[in-house]
Amino acid sequence: MTDPINGRNRSRSQLETRLDLGSVRAQENQAALLALLSALRLQEDEIRQGGGSKAAEAQRAKGRMTVRERLALLLDEGTDLLELGLWAAHGMYAEYGGAPGAGVVTGLGRVCGRICMVIANDATVKAGAFFPMTAKKVLRAQTIALENRIPTLYLVDSAGVFLPLQEDVFPDTDDFGRVFRNNAVMSSLGIPQITAIMGMCVAGGAYLPVMTDTVLMTEGSGLFLAGPSLVQAAIGQKTEAEELGGAAMHAEISGTVDFREPDDATCLARIRTLVGMMGQRASGPFAAGPFAAAAFDAEKDAPRFTAEDLYTLLNPAPGSSNVYEMREVIARLVDRSEFEEYKAEFGRTVLCGYARIGGRAVGIVANQKTNQIQTVAVGPMAGSKRIEVGGVIYTEAAQKAARFIMDCNQNLVPLIFLHDVNGFMVGKDAEWSGIIRAGAKMVSAVSNSVVPKITVIIGGSFGAGHYAMCGKAYDPRFLFAWPTARYAVMSGASAAGTLAEVRARQLERGGKRLSQEERKALYDEIKGTYDAQADPRYGAARLWIDAIIDPAKTRQTLLMALEACALNPEVPAFNPGVLQT
Repeated sequence: MTDPINGRNRSRSQLETRLDLGSVRAQENQAALLALLSALRLQEDEIRQGGGSKAAEAQRAKGRMTVRERLALLLDEGTDLLELGLWAAHGMYAEYGGAPGAGVVTGLGRVCGRICMVIANDATVKAGAFFPMTAKKVLRAQTIALENRIPTLYLVDSAGVFLPLQEDVFPDTDDFGRVFRNNAVMSSLGIPQITAIMGMCVAGGAYLPVMTDTVLMTEGSGLFLAGPSLVQAAIGQKTEAEELGGAAMHAEISGTVDFREPDDATCLARIRTLVGMMGQRASGPFAAGPFAAAAFDAEKDAPRFTAEDLYTLLNPAPGSSNVYEMREVIARLVDRSEFEEYKAEFGRTVLCGYARIGGRAVGIVANQKTNQIQTVAVGPMAGSKRIEVGGVIYTEAAQKAARFIMDCNQNLVPLIFLHDVNGFMVGKDAEWSGIIRAGAKMVSAVSNSVVPKITVIIGGSFGAGHYAMCGKAYDPRFLFAWPTARYAVMSGASAAGTLAEVRARQLERGGKRLSQEERKALYDEIKGTYDAQADPRYGAARLWIDAIIDPAKTRQTLLMALEACALNPEVPAFNPGVLQT
């Protein structure tokens, strides 16, 4: 059968679509999601303003650019930064006036065609001081660079630790000091690091540039362990900032900086030149080859269906019952909409299969959101048919997923997890079938997986299902979420039903009888709190999520993430450990 899109013979594995884009439900979902996306973009634009226009003008008055002006010159023209951690600290630190973006910008961008991790202080936010979430955001960016061997560029313009919160920034393993440890480890692994001091770099933060491979410094910047005031207080010595730690001193006397630059623009140009000189190391052993004999063609080998169709699948309102075919999502992410499905007739509430994205081979593990009919293998109902609820992981599905994950590790195929999971099945039949054993097998396979893992939370990601589908604690190289994501132990409705009943009984034991209206008010209050905490913005503020992405841009996000993953040529031996059988 000939494919009308590209004229090639249609593969048996080519996915079709049955989406009714004109249905009332599809139109309502699309309108609701577009409205939510519009609201999110407005919030993101506000976050990108950092400390606001007044602070930006103060930065320019010093002869310095704002952080985003610097990035516009650093990155290749016409390319965008895949910003990570944009929502960090959102809604936090209100007592200190907030810290938009945690006062630092991090993300993947192209410099001279090469993917680089960029970590750039935003001096318009409390002079670029490190809040607790600032440290965690920098550490997350470094972790991504470490795991994927990504060259890392630091644009330093920071007053150091935010002193009122020093106890939460300074001492622990995921605090400020870990940044310098990571600098050393990254250097030992041959990951290039270039630092440009483009403002203040003081106190403990002064170690960061010197721990990296190459140091640049602009005129008017300062690099010192203690500023003039602290030096005078500590040892009684009076000195000017320029004499103490200015660019000229460090270039001519201490020899600390490798390049002294007159201003931001020339400094950024120098960085681009240095990145352009970097050699190319061996890449990862993952299949990124052509289709058959023909080279990958970005146009002809693109998905056969429009990415914007994804807006019609889910109602973003909390508690919505979203039933949809997950293959519709996969068909809009993978090359040619081709999906080699693994054990298609077994364990149907989890889809597993092989595909390519941008020519790169991937294994996909995804929750199926339509109800399925499955033959019962063991237990009181063995041999009969049962209806399995979409989004629930049953014993057979867990067994299939565990085996598929192991196969991908055996064959060096990176894994992509698409979440819309309620959790594991419960009840007598499930227990008889060994759901705990099967779930443990899946979690173990995910835990010991050595190939790159990328997670996308599309809808719900609840309870142990979140763990089994490679949640944050299971070391995905990247974790993205759609605006429709819900991220918690259980849904707001389920949690509110349980907690409201517990609270009502407590009150009744104290002698207070609740009316139906009071019970409903209690339920609504708890549900509202729970829904707010399950919102992806809440998780992204705490860096549980690397980025909230537009569903229509999922493929291009995965393309860059997979390219970044392939920079690391080292894959440890796969040892799944003891598995429950």
